Amino acid sequence: MKILIIGSGGREHAICWKIASEVSSATFYALPGNGGIGEIANIVDIPLDDLQGILSFAKQEKIDFTIVGPEAPLAGGIVDMFNKKKLRIFGPEQKGAILEYSKVWAKEFMMENSIPTGSFSVADNFEHAKRIIEKTSFPAVIKFDGLAAGKGVVIASDMAQALRFLEDVFEKNIFSSADKKVVIEEFLEGNELSYLIITDGESYVPLAPAKDYKKIYDGDKGPNTGGMGSYSPVSMCTHELEKIIEKKIVNPTIKGLQRRNIDYRGVLYFGLMITQQGPKVLEYNVRFGDPETQVILPRMTSGLLEILQAAVEGKLKNNMVRWKDDAAVDVVIASSGYPGKYETGMPITGIEKAFGDVLIFHAGTKKKNDTFLTAGGRVLNVVGIGKDISQARMKAYEKIEKIYFKGMHFRKDIALLV
Repeated sequence: MKILIIGSGGREHAICWKIASEVSSATFYALPGNGGIGEIANIVDIPLDDLQGILSFAKQEKIDFTIVGPEAPLAGGIVDMFNKKKLRIFGPEQKGAILEYSKVWAKEFMMENSIPTGSFSVADNFEHAKRIIEKTSFPAVIKFDGLAAGKGVVIASDMAQALRFLEDVFEKNIFSSADKKVVIEEFLEGNELSYLIITDGESYVPLAPAKDYKKIYDGDKGPNTGGMGSYSPVSMCTHELEKIIEKKIVNPTIKGLQRRNIDYRGVLYFGLMITQQGPKVLEYNVRFGDPETQVILPRMTSGLLEILQAAVEGKLKNNMVRWKDDAAVDVVIASSGYPGKYETGMPITGIEKAFGDVLIFHAGTKKKNDTFLTAGGRVLNVVGIGKDISQARMKAYEKIEKIYFKGMHFRKDIALLV
C-alpha cells in the first residue's frame, strides 16, 4: 500500500509515525515533509501550493491513500481534484473547508444554526472597522477573515493595539489578500479546549480532548503562534461536559453542513471556550490541530488508518476509537524570533540523546549530511508520555535539556498549572 502525507509539520510527522506503527507493509511518501518524516517516508520535493503537481505525482505513483495535514491545500480544493480522478484522499472538499478559510462564513453559520459563540460584527475596510472598535469594550478580539497560519488573531487590550492590527490588515496588507475582511467579536472568558472529531458526514467519532498554548511566552504573553505546546487528557472536560459539547455544538454543526448540502468527510476541530454559561465556539478548523495531534495520537490504541479510510468511505462507526489512560505533554521548541523573523540552517544536536521516554516529532527541520538543521519557526515537538500530566511533563522537560541549537526558545509553563 502506498500512502501520501501532505504537509511538513509536527502534525504530519505524528500522523506518519502513528500509521507506520500500524501498517508494516506500507510505503510512505511525504511532501514537502521534513527531516524527521524523512526517517519514515520518501520525501517528495513538491510545494504545497502546487496542487496540480501533487495530483500528478499521486496518479503517477499510484498512491492508494492520501492524507492532507494543513489547511491551505484543503482551501485550494485539493480534495475535489483527487475525488474527480477517483483517488482516495482524507479531508473535506473546498465547500466544507470554508469553515476555516472564512471566519465570516463560519460565524454566520454558527448564528444560523444556533451554535453558541461570541457576538460579532464584520468590517471590510479600515474606516468601517474603526467605527465598530470605537463602540466596542476592551479587550476585544479581531480576526482576519482568511487563512493566516494561526497568526491572524489579536486580542486587543486597548484602542491603540486594535488600530495597529487593523492597519496591518487593511493598509499594510500583511496577509497578502485581495478580499480583506475582519471579524470583531466579543472577548470570551473561561478555559480554552480543543475538541476534535472525525466524521464521514453522517456519523462521527470524538477524539481525546486536548489543550494548546497559543502565545509565544510564558504566562500566555506575547503574540499568537501556531501553538507552543499542548497536553491531553484535559481534566475539566468531564463526561458531562462532552455530552453538552456534542448536543449543543457538534451535532448542530453536522446537521448544518448537511442542510447546506456539504458532504463533509474529514476532521472537524472545535476551538472552544468553556465559559460560565457553557461551551462556546471560538473557531472551526478543518484538519488535525497542531500541536494537539502530537498529544492525541500517542494516546490512541485503535488504528488511525482504519478510521480515516472509514470516514472517506462513509463507513464510520461510533465504537472505532479507543484510548489508553496515559497522559501526553508536548513542548514545542521554536527558533529565536518566531512568530516574527527568524534564522534557519542552525545545526541541532542532542536529538539522539533525547530518545527514550519521549517522542520527538519534527516540524521545521531538514537533514543534510546526517545532521538535522533548523528550517522553520517551530522546529521540534518533544512529547512526554506518563501515567499522569505531571509525569509526562517532567519527562518532556528533562529531555529538552539534552537538545540544543542556536537561539532555541520554548515555554517553561506548558501543562504547569493543571
